[in-house]
Amino acid sequence: MPDIWWKADPQDLHRLVDRVSSVYVERSHLDRDENAVVIINKQQTVRIPAAMVAVMLLGPGTRVTHGAIRLLADSGTTVCWVGEQGVRMYAAGLGPSRGAGLLHRQAWLVTRPKERLAVARAMYSMRFPGEDVSALTMQQLRGREGTRIRKFYRAQADRTGVPWNGRIYKAGDAFAAGDDLNRLLSAANAALYGICHAVIIGLGASPGLGFVHTGKATSFVLDIADLYKAEYTIPLAFDLAAQGLTEERDARLGLRDLIARDKLLSRIVTDVKNLLTPEGTDFEDTEANLLWDEHLGAVPGGTNYANTADLSAHGMTDNHIAIVGPEIDDIEPTP
Repeated sequence: MPDIWWKADPQDLHRLVDRVSSVYVERSHLDRDENAVVIINKQQTVRIPAAMVAVMLLGPGTRVTHGAIRLLADSGTTVCWVGEQGVRMYAAGLGPSRGAGLLHRQAWLVTRPKERLAVARAMYSMRFPGEDVSALTMQQLRGREGTRIRKFYRAQADRTGVPWNGRIYKAGDAFAAGDDLNRLLSAANAALYGICHAVIIGLGASPGLGFVHTGKATSFVLDIADLYKAEYTIPLAFDLAAQGLTEERDARLGLRDLIARDKLLSRIVTDVKNLLTPEGTDFEDTEANLLWDEHLGAVPGGTNYANTADLSAHGMTDNHIAIVGPEIDDIEPTP
Protein backbone atom coordinates (compact mmCIF):
# COMPACT_ATOMS: atom_id res chain seq x y z
CA MET A 1 0.00 0.00 0.00
CA PRO A 2 1.51 3.38 -0.98
CA ASP A 3 2.15 6.12 1.53
CA ILE A 4 -0.95 8.20 2.17
CA TRP A 5 0.73 11.52 1.67
CA TRP A 6 3.02 12.40 -1.17
CA LYS A 7 6.77 12.53 -0.54
CA ALA A 8 9.58 13.32 -2.99
CA ASP A 9 13.12 14.60 -3.07
CA PRO A 10 13.43 18.40 -3.33
CA GLN A 11 14.69 18.20 -6.92
CA ASP A 12 11.53 16.30 -7.88
CA LEU A 13 9.11 18.88 -6.50
CA HIS A 14 7.51 21.30 -8.93
CA ARG A 15 7.91 24.93 -7.85
CA LEU A 16 5.24 27.63 -7.62
CA VAL A 17 6.66 31.15 -7.45
CA ASP A 18 10.05 29.80 -6.30
CA ARG A 19 8.63 27.85 -3.38
CA VAL A 20 8.76 24.17 -2.60
CA SER A 21 6.12 22.13 -4.39
CA SER A 22 2.79 20.78 -3.29
CA VAL A 23 2.11 18.41 -0.44
CA TYR A 24 -0.80 16.00 -0.80
CA VAL A 25 -2.50 14.80 2.39
CA GLU A 26 -5.03 11.99 2.71
CA ARG A 27 -6.66 10.23 5.68
CA SER A 28 -4.78 12.41 8.14
CA HIS A 29 -5.27 15.15 10.72
CA LEU A 30 -3.59 18.56 10.19
CA ASP A 31 -2.75 20.76 13.15
CA ARG A 32 -0.36 23.58 13.97
CA ASP A 33 2.75 23.50 16.12
CA GLU A 34 4.34 26.98 16.20
CA ASN A 35 5.30 27.69 12.56
CA ALA A 36 4.92 24.15 11.32
CA VAL A 37 1.97 22.19 10.01
CA VAL A 38 1.80 18.80 11.71
CA ILE A 39 0.33 15.91 9.72
CA ILE A 40 -0.78 13.06 11.96
CA ASN A 41 -2.08 9.61 11.07
CA LYS A 42 -1.80 6.07 12.43
CA GLN A 43 1.41 5.44 10.49
CA GLN A 44 3.43 8.58 11.11
CA THR A 45 3.65 12.17 12.29
CA VAL A 46 5.23 14.67 9.91
CA ARG A 47 6.15 18.31 10.60
CA ILE A 48 6.32 20.64 7.59
CA PRO A 49 7.43 24.30 7.82
CA ALA A 50 4.42 26.18 6.41
CA ALA A 51 6.51 28.85 4.67
CA MET A 52 8.18 26.18 2.51
CA VAL A 53 4.96 24.87 0.98
CA ALA A 54 3.38 26.41 -2.11
CA VAL A 55 0.23 24.28 -2.30
CA MET A 56 -1.35 22.03 0.32
CA LEU A 57 -3.68 19.51 -1.32
CA LEU A 58 -6.22 18.10 1.15
CA GLY A 59 -7.57 14.76 -0.05
CA PRO A 60 -10.31 12.44 1.21
CA GLY A 61 -10.42 11.67 4.93
CA THR A 62 -8.55 14.83 5.89
CA ARG A 63 -9.36 16.93 8.97
CA VAL A 64 -7.75 20.32 9.52
CA THR A 65 -7.82 22.73 12.45
CA HIS A 66 -8.47 26.46 12.31
CA GLY A 67 -4.93 27.07 13.56
CA ALA A 68 -3.41 25.12 10.70
CA ILE A 69 -5.46 26.98 8.09
CA ARG A 70 -4.54 30.34 9.66
CA LEU A 71 -0.84 29.46 9.58
CA LEU A 72 -1.03 28.37 5.94
CA ALA A 73 -2.88 31.55 5.01
CA ASP A 74 -0.37 33.74 6.84
CA SER A 75 2.40 31.89 5.02
CA GLY A 76 0.79 32.56 1.63
CA THR A 77 0.18 28.86 0.99
CA THR A 78 -2.63 27.74 -1.27
CA VAL A 79 -5.02 25.24 0.31
CA CYS A 80 -6.94 23.10 -2.17
CA TRP A 81 -9.62 20.55 -1.26
CA VAL A 82 -9.27 17.82 -3.86
CA GLY A 83 -10.28 14.28 -4.72
CA GLU A 84 -8.08 11.22 -4.36
CA GLN A 85 -4.50 12.00 -5.41
CA GLY A 86 -5.59 15.49 -6.44
CA VAL A 87 -7.54 14.44 -9.51
CA ARG A 88 -10.55 16.62 -8.70
CA MET A 89 -10.74 20.18 -7.44
CA TYR A 90 -13.57 21.06 -5.04
CA ALA A 91 -12.48 24.35 -3.43
CA ALA A 92 -9.40 26.47 -2.87
CA GLY A 93 -8.08 29.07 -0.48
CA LEU A 94 -5.48 31.80 -0.80
CA GLY A 95 -2.80 31.49 -3.46
CA PRO A 96 0.91 31.20 -2.61
CA SER A 97 1.74 34.60 -4.04
CA ARG A 98 0.28 37.60 -2.26
CA GLY A 99 0.93 39.73 -5.32
CA ALA A 100 -1.61 40.08 -8.13
CA GLY A 101 0.92 40.49 -10.93
CA LEU A 102 0.15 37.24 -12.76
CA LEU A 103 -3.60 37.88 -12.51
CA HIS A 104 -3.15 41.42 -13.88
CA ARG A 105 -0.97 40.07 -16.68
CA GLN A 106 -3.62 37.48 -17.58
CA ALA A 107 -6.39 40.11 -17.54
CA TRP A 108 -4.30 42.43 -19.71
CA LEU A 109 -3.72 39.68 -22.28
CA VAL A 110 -7.31 38.46 -22.41
CA THR A 111 -8.83 41.93 -22.88
CA ARG A 112 -6.68 42.85 -25.90
CA PRO A 113 -7.65 41.01 -29.11
CA LYS A 114 -4.13 41.00 -30.60
CA GLU A 115 -2.49 39.69 -27.43
CA ARG A 116 -5.31 37.24 -26.76
CA LEU A 117 -4.99 35.79 -30.26
CA ALA A 118 -1.24 35.42 -29.74
CA VAL A 119 -1.79 33.36 -26.58
CA ALA A 120 -4.46 31.26 -28.32
CA ARG A 121 -2.06 30.61 -31.20
CA ALA A 122 0.61 29.58 -28.70
CA MET A 123 -1.84 27.09 -27.18
CA TYR A 124 -2.71 25.63 -30.58
CA SER A 125 0.96 25.45 -31.56
CA MET A 126 1.51 23.18 -28.56
CA ARG A 127 -1.11 20.83 -30.06
CA PHE A 128 0.37 21.03 -33.59
CA PRO A 129 4.11 20.55 -33.06
CA GLY A 130 6.15 21.50 -36.08
CA GLU A 131 3.32 23.45 -37.72
CA ASP A 132 3.29 27.22 -38.28
CA VAL A 133 0.07 28.69 -36.86
CA SER A 134 1.35 32.26 -36.53
CA ALA A 135 -0.92 33.60 -39.30
CA LEU A 136 -4.06 31.55 -38.65
CA THR A 137 -7.31 33.10 -37.45
CA MET A 138 -9.36 31.64 -34.61
CA GLN A 139 -11.79 30.18 -37.17
CA GLN A 140 -8.92 28.45 -38.97
CA LEU A 141 -7.45 27.21 -35.70
CA ARG A 142 -10.78 25.76 -34.58
CA GLY A 143 -11.21 24.03 -37.94
CA ARG A 144 -7.73 22.53 -37.82
CA GLU A 145 -8.24 21.37 -34.24
CA GLY A 146 -11.56 19.75 -35.17
CA THR A 147 -9.93 17.84 -38.02
CA ARG A 148 -7.01 16.79 -35.86
CA ILE A 149 -9.12 15.49 -33.00
CA ARG A 150 -11.47 13.61 -35.35
CA LYS A 151 -8.51 11.82 -36.92
CA PHE A 152 -7.08 11.13 -33.48
CA TYR A 153 -10.27 9.46 -32.27
CA ARG A 154 -10.30 7.25 -35.36
CA ALA A 155 -6.64 6.34 -34.85
CA GLN A 156 -7.31 5.35 -31.24
CA ALA A 157 -10.27 3.22 -32.33
CA ASP A 158 -8.07 1.44 -34.89
CA ARG A 159 -5.31 0.96 -32.30
CA THR A 160 -7.51 -0.57 -29.61
CA GLY A 161 -10.34 -2.11 -31.66
CA VAL A 162 -12.93 -0.16 -29.63
CA PRO A 163 -15.76 1.19 -31.84
CA TRP A 164 -16.02 4.97 -31.99
CA ASN A 165 -19.35 6.57 -32.89
CA GLY A 166 -18.61 10.16 -31.94
CA ARG A 167 -18.46 12.22 -28.78
CA ILE A 168 -21.77 12.31 -26.90
CA TYR A 169 -21.97 14.69 -23.98
CA LYS A 170 -24.92 16.21 -22.17
CA ALA A 171 -24.13 19.54 -20.53
CA GLY A 172 -24.71 19.44 -16.79
CA ASP A 173 -24.82 15.64 -16.63
CA ALA A 174 -21.72 14.08 -18.12
CA PHE A 175 -22.96 10.52 -17.60
CA ALA A 176 -26.58 10.85 -18.73
CA ALA A 177 -25.83 10.02 -22.36
CA GLY A 178 -23.27 8.08 -24.32
CA ASP A 179 -21.69 4.64 -24.30
CA ASP A 180 -19.04 3.33 -21.91
CA LEU A 181 -16.25 4.96 -23.88
CA ASN A 182 -17.92 8.38 -23.72
CA ARG A 183 -18.48 8.00 -19.99
CA LEU A 184 -14.83 7.12 -19.47
CA LEU A 185 -13.81 10.18 -21.47
CA SER A 186 -16.05 12.39 -19.33
CA ALA A 187 -14.65 10.94 -16.10
CA ALA A 188 -11.03 11.28 -17.19
CA ASN A 189 -11.56 14.82 -18.45
CA ALA A 190 -13.25 15.82 -15.18
CA ALA A 191 -10.19 14.61 -13.29
CA LEU A 192 -7.87 16.48 -15.65
CA TYR A 193 -9.89 19.68 -15.16
CA GLY A 194 -9.41 19.35 -11.41
CA ILE A 195 -5.65 19.05 -11.74
CA CYS A 196 -5.39 22.06 -14.06
CA HIS A 197 -7.71 24.05 -11.78
CA ALA A 198 -5.51 23.37 -8.75
CA VAL A 199 -2.35 24.49 -10.59
CA ILE A 200 -3.97 27.68 -11.92
CA ILE A 201 -5.24 28.62 -8.46
CA GLY A 202 -1.88 27.79 -6.94
CA LEU A 203 -0.06 30.09 -9.34
CA GLY A 204 -2.39 32.99 -8.55
CA ALA A 205 -4.00 33.13 -12.01
CA SER A 206 -7.72 33.23 -12.72
CA PRO A 207 -9.51 30.02 -13.76
CA GLY A 208 -12.22 32.13 -15.45
CA LEU A 209 -10.16 34.28 -17.84
CA GLY A 210 -9.81 31.96 -20.81
CA PHE A 211 -8.23 32.69 -24.18
CA VAL A 212 -9.91 30.06 -26.37
CA HIS A 213 -12.87 29.30 -24.10
CA THR A 214 -15.01 32.05 -22.62
CA GLY A 215 -18.19 32.54 -20.61
CA LYS A 216 -17.51 30.00 -17.83
CA ALA A 217 -15.91 30.41 -14.42
CA THR A 218 -13.46 27.68 -15.52
CA SER A 219 -12.70 28.87 -19.07
CA PHE A 220 -8.93 29.01 -18.52
CA VAL A 221 -9.07 25.56 -16.92
CA LEU A 222 -10.64 24.23 -20.12
CA ASP A 223 -7.97 25.98 -22.19
CA ILE A 224 -5.13 24.34 -20.27
CA ALA A 225 -6.73 20.91 -20.03
CA ASP A 226 -7.19 20.79 -23.81
CA LEU A 227 -3.40 20.82 -24.16
CA TYR A 228 -3.15 17.32 -22.66
CA LYS A 229 -6.29 15.43 -23.67
CA ALA A 230 -4.80 13.85 -26.79
CA GLU A 231 -1.82 12.69 -24.76
CA TYR A 232 -3.61 11.47 -21.66
CA THR A 233 -7.38 11.23 -21.32
CA ILE A 234 -8.34 10.08 -24.82
CA PRO A 235 -5.82 7.20 -25.11
CA LEU A 236 -6.57 6.25 -21.50
CA ALA A 237 -10.31 6.00 -22.14
CA PHE A 238 -9.79 3.79 -25.20
CA ASP A 239 -7.32 1.56 -23.34
CA LEU A 240 -9.70 1.11 -20.41
CA ALA A 241 -12.65 0.36 -22.68
CA ALA A 242 -10.58 -2.24 -24.52
CA GLN A 243 -9.83 -3.92 -21.17
CA GLY A 244 -13.48 -3.86 -20.11
CA LEU A 245 -12.81 -1.33 -17.31
CA THR A 246 -15.75 1.04 -17.65
CA GLU A 247 -16.28 2.56 -14.18
CA GLU A 248 -15.59 6.22 -13.41
CA ARG A 249 -13.12 5.10 -10.75
CA ASP A 250 -11.10 3.24 -13.40
CA ALA A 251 -10.62 6.45 -15.39
CA ARG A 252 -9.79 8.48 -12.30
CA LEU A 253 -7.22 6.04 -10.97
CA GLY A 254 -5.75 5.45 -14.40
CA LEU A 255 -5.17 9.15 -14.92
CA ARG A 256 -3.74 9.47 -11.40
CA ASP A 257 -1.09 6.86 -12.21
CA LEU A 258 -0.16 8.60 -15.46
CA ILE A 259 0.16 11.95 -13.67
CA ALA A 260 2.50 10.47 -11.09
CA ARG A 261 4.53 8.66 -13.75
CA ASP A 262 5.06 11.68 -15.98
CA LYS A 263 5.10 14.39 -13.27
CA LEU A 264 2.35 16.20 -15.15
CA LEU A 265 1.80 18.78 -12.39
CA SER A 266 5.27 20.19 -12.97
CA ARG A 267 4.64 20.36 -16.71
CA ILE A 268 1.34 22.20 -16.29
CA VAL A 269 3.01 24.78 -14.03
CA THR A 270 5.70 25.41 -16.66
CA ASP A 271 3.18 25.63 -19.51
CA VAL A 272 0.90 28.10 -17.73
CA LYS A 273 3.85 30.32 -16.83
CA ASN A 274 5.22 30.21 -20.38
CA LEU A 275 1.83 31.09 -21.89
CA LEU A 276 1.19 34.08 -19.61
CA THR A 277 4.76 35.27 -19.12
CA PRO A 278 6.91 34.10 -22.04
CA GLU A 279 10.66 34.59 -21.90
CA GLY A 280 11.58 38.25 -22.02
CA THR A 281 8.35 39.46 -20.39
CA ASP A 282 8.82 42.22 -17.84
CA PHE A 283 6.81 40.74 -15.00
CA GLU A 284 6.68 41.56 -11.30
CA ASP A 285 4.47 39.81 -8.76
CA THR A 286 5.42 41.46 -5.48
CA GLU A 287 2.82 42.22 -2.85
CA ALA A 288 1.75 45.87 -2.72
CA ASN A 289 -1.03 47.59 -0.77
CA LEU A 290 -2.11 50.16 -3.35
CA LEU A 291 -5.29 51.92 -4.46
CA TRP A 292 -6.01 52.47 -8.15
CA ASP A 293 -6.11 56.07 -9.37
CA GLU A 294 -7.23 57.11 -12.87
CA HIS A 295 -4.63 59.88 -13.02
CA LEU A 296 -1.70 58.64 -10.94
CA GLY A 297 -2.01 54.94 -11.66
CA ALA A 298 -1.82 53.93 -8.01
CA VAL A 299 -1.56 55.53 -4.58
CA PRO A 300 -0.62 54.00 -1.22
CA GLY A 301 -3.31 52.07 0.61
CA GLY A 302 -3.93 52.09 4.33
CA THR A 303 -4.45 55.86 4.28
CA ASN A 304 -7.59 57.84 5.05
CA TYR A 305 -7.92 60.31 2.20
CA ALA A 306 -10.98 62.07 3.66
CA ASN A 307 -10.97 64.94 6.12
CA THR A 308 -13.98 63.45 7.88
CA ALA A 309 -15.12 59.90 7.44
CA ASP A 310 -18.79 59.45 6.61
CA LEU A 311 -19.16 55.71 6.21
CA SER A 312 -22.94 55.76 5.92
CA ALA A 313 -22.69 57.90 2.79
CA HIS A 314 -20.88 55.00 1.14
CA GLY A 315 -23.34 52.35 2.20
CA MET A 316 -21.23 51.07 5.09
CA THR A 317 -23.66 50.57 7.96
CA ASP A 318 -24.16 48.08 10.76
CA ASN A 319 -25.83 45.49 8.46
CA HIS A 320 -23.35 42.77 9.25
CA ILE A 321 -24.30 39.33 10.48
CA ALA A 322 -21.98 37.14 12.55
CA ILE A 323 -22.76 33.67 13.84
CA VAL A 324 -20.53 32.71 16.76
CA GLY A 325 -20.82 29.61 18.90
CA PRO A 326 -20.76 29.75 22.72
CA GLU A 327 -17.60 29.65 24.76
CA ILE A 328 -16.77 26.20 26.08
CA ASP A 329 -17.40 27.33 29.69
CA ASP A 330 -20.87 28.62 28.76
CA ILE A 331 -22.16 25.28 27.51
CA GLU A 332 -24.53 23.69 29.99
CA PRO A 333 -24.02 19.99 30.61
CA THR A 334 -26.46 17.68 28.91
CA PRO A 335 -28.80 16.07 31.46
